[in-house]
Order: sequence, then C-alpha cells, then structure tokens
Amino acid sequence: MKNTFVLLLSIIFFSNAFSKEEIYFLSANPFSFKDIIKNLDNLEEQEVFGTLKLPSNALENEKFPLIIGVAGSFGWGSHHFEYLEMYREMGIATFELNSFKSRGVKSTVGTQTEVTTAMMILDVYRAFEILSNHPNINKNKVGLTGWSLGGAVTLFSGWKPLKNAINKELQFSAKLPFYPPCFVIPDPMDFEDTPTHILIGELDTWTPAEACIEFEEMMKEKSYNFNLTVYENSYHSFDRESDVSIRENAYDFSDCRLRMNDQGVVFQNFNNIYIPMSTPLLQKIGLALCAKRGPKFGGNPQARKKSFQFSKHFMNQYLLLD
Repeated sequence: MKNTFVLLLSIIFFSNAFSKEEIYFLSANPFSFKDIIKNLDNLEEQEVFGTLKLPSNALENEKFPLIIGVAGSFGWGSHHFEYLEMYREMGIATFELNSFKSRGVKSTVGTQTEVTTAMMILDVYRAFEILSNHPNINKNKVGLTGWSLGGAVTLFSGWKPLKNAINKELQFSAKLPFYPPCFVIPDPMDFEDTPTHILIGELDTWTPAEACIEFEEMMKEKSYNFNLTVYENSYHSFDRESDVSIRENAYDFSDCRLRMNDQGVVFQNFNNIYIPMSTPLLQKIGLALCAKRGPKFGGNPQARKKSFQFSKHFMNQYLLLD
C-alpha cells in the first residue's frame, strides 16, 4: 500500500512539475534567407526560448507527437493558445516558440524587419534539433503550424535551398499554415514533400488569398501534397473572436507579387528594374512600390469553427493515425 502511494505521488509530481518546460537554445539573426544560405556559420548567436507543454497526466518516459506553433506579427494571442490546448487534449505535445520575446520585440506589424521570417525559420529548426532529443518527444511525428508571419515560417520552412543550409536530416510530418504570405514565389519551386494545407480567408488582403490560390496551383503542377481551403466572407485572422476592424499601419499586399532566387534574395520588379530586398531599407523601398496600408482583420464565427475542426482532423491524420 505504501509503495502504491509513493508511486502515485511520483506520477502526480511529474505531471505537475514537468508537463510545462521552458526550453532555451541558440539561434541567430539572419535578416533574409540569403543570410542563412550563404553566411549561416558567420552569424552572431542569439539565445531563443519556447515553452514545451505535454498532455495532461503524462508519464515520465512517455513519448508524444509534437506540434511547434509560431505566432504572427502581433505575437501570441488567445486564439493561438486555444489551438495548442486542443492539440494537447488530443494527446499531442506543443511547443510555443517565442522568437519575439527572445529578441525584446512585441510586434512587427507595419515594418516586418525587427524579427523576420528567416530568423524564425532558423529558430524553428534549432528548437526542433533540441526537442528531437527530448525524452518525451517522438521526433518522427512533429508538425508545424503558424499564423500570418508564422504562416510564412510554416510555408517556407521546407524550401530546399533554405532547409538544406540549416538541417538536412529533420523533417516535419505535417504543416498547417494559417493565412501565410504566398505572394513570394521561389525559383526553384523546390520543396520537401510534406503534407501541407493552407487555411485563409476569401477577403484577406493583408496576405491575399488569390496569391495562395496561385501558389497552390504551382505546387500541384509539381505533384506536391499541398492543399488550400478558402473560407467565404472571411478576412485576415478569421479565427479570432474579435470583430472585423482596420489595422491602419499594417501592409495590404494585394498588389504584390515578388520573386525569390535560389540564393534566397527576394526581388521587386518595378518596370523591369529588379530591386533586391536584402536589407531593411531595400525591403521598405520594394514594398512601397506595391503595398498599400490599412487591411481589414478579425473573426468570422463560422470560419473559426470550421478551422478548428479541420485543424483537429488534419493533425490527427498525420501525427496520430499515420
């Protein structure tokens, strides 16, 4: 009886003390993909952290699938945490990447320079490397999801010229980008064939849905496992519970279609003059030639409900059933 009581106390202690853990690791601050592809070894190190949470009542040596979550330009919001809580209730561990807090940044809305997609993709893989050796994580069942800027991280993390410069070994089992910026077209269109599904609103102009439809068509032409759901009458951040409003200082990328070469340099084509957006200043100039300001964003209850249902089904299919 005494041994049983001690075992029960040990299980309770583990569940309470170790179901949540802050993980610290070293990353860097590349501004662009080019900085990773051409100069990764020379970048100054940056300490980054995230929060690992296990499903409730986890046992000490029990292994779980994992979903790494990446927030958008506003940072983490309540609707993001709702998804992660849902995944833990399904029996999947979650990792909340804190690229912004690690660098002392609250938001990148309207600038997109303080913390970049390149920085966050590098953060994701450095976190994956650490978590792949965690005793409670099944490294062969790891999904990636992100919203807006985090959607860009999710979408482009499998672009081979970039990924091969960071880590050729680790591979995600599923990717679920929410309203990502699909208006950057890489050349070559060479991705890892990871099951990927975009969720985006029909009326989104912050990260336009039309660009994602075009992106899906290009990926389908190459036979990638890549799909898209467009929710009717929905704006950017359709899965929030807030009303639709205008974000005056945010970019509206409806008219932007940018190209990226195999070195990771993004170009703006202005009257056949190609502007490399490889520094904060050049990026500001390039975006000023195509982007407007003041997109609408906010929740759509029907789309929100459907997106939670789809997310649950998608991650169950690729992390729990396969």
